Amino acid sequence: MGETEAVEIDDILDDWFIESLKSYKDLHVYQLEHPTQIIEWTSGKTVCVAGYSSGKNEILELRLPLKLLADEKKSLCAERDFKVVHGGFSEGPVCCLTHIPGTRCVVTNDGLTSDLQLWDLGADDTDVIRKTGSLQGTSVSQAGSRIAARLSSPPQVLHGAQSSSVQLTQLGTGQTLYRLEVDSTEPLSSLKFVSETAFLASCCDGTVYLADTRTSAPPQASPPPGECALWWTDASAAPQCSVIRLSSSGQAVVSDLRNLGGALCRAQLDVQTSPRKPEDVTVAWAPALDGCFSVSGLSGLVQIYDSAGWRAEPQDASPLFQHAGHSVSSQHGDGSAPVFITTHVWHPERPRTVLSAASDGSIHVWDWVDPQTN
Repeated sequence: MGETEAVEIDDILDDWFIESLKSYKDLHVYQLEHPTQIIEWTSGKTVCVAGYSSGKNEILELRLPLKLLADEKKSLCAERDFKVVHGGFSEGPVCCLTHIPGTRCVVTNDGLTSDLQLWDLGADDTDVIRKTGSLQGTSVSQAGSRIAARLSSPPQVLHGAQSSSVQLTQLGTGQTLYRLEVDSTEPLSSLKFVSETAFLASCCDGTVYLADTRTSAPPQASPPPGECALWWTDASAAPQCSVIRLSSSGQAVVSDLRNLGGALCRAQLDVQTSPRKPEDVTVAWAPALDGCFSVSGLSGLVQIYDSAGWRAEPQDASPLFQHAGHSVSSQHGDGSAPVFITTHVWHPERPRTVLSAASDGSIHVWDWVDPQTN
């Protein structure tokens, strides 16, 4: 790297740092030994992360920086870093991980088969995360299973690799409690409960199925909202549940859960349209900001959009906020591959707090400032 290029990179870092002083209420950085595709909440203060390399991988439970969590007198709180509170090892990659609400258990999938692995996160008297069992999948999969869970007694998990293999399983016994009866074998992009018994099974081709585990009635099916071959989907929380579908060409379509075939509004997002891998892309509604959602995996940015002003007619939409911290802080000028975002999640209660992870192993937690009110 030449001296001129080094100076340019330093200038970019300086400019971003100065800009961040007014763009963020809080910003904390942590470095993992290996990158993660997983950030899963295990409480309002802790998350699970895990590696996805082909060999042995760490599974860690991290506590967020105490300085971030302090609502008052932040200047008196010295601890600014993440802290490892529990840890363990998986013999293979961890490409999907879901916490079972009300327990200290998580369920994982390796992205290679439809089988599930069960883990105990440990209690206060131990710092070890240990594997406790497994559940055999019901289909051959090259992309792995998607997993969803909600509070239930005894604990249950919804899982499947394809739309025709989705089932609800009781963890303690392995008993199958429900199966989604559809003919399609389209790979799933996501599974999500939208109520205690209803769930959304979203396919990579943009088709979504709304089903209820209490009944054997056929699910409500909604075809793709456009001609694009690859889509990602998320549903906002009840009671006013909205569904967003994002295509690989950057088209975003928002629908009401009660009318999945219609479009409340749609827009063409200002995103790059060549994701590194389909599983790297995340689209997520903000749980505590009406109409806001986020997108990552299409570049080195996490972009936040506000759909409140969108209309039914297609329009261009620019992001309300962009987190560029991963790509800016990784600039070395040595010809290495550019950093991309591997996943991100919203805090379940803090309206503008987001955690993001990147391919260089970095994890950022940031509380962004709305530029419209700044």
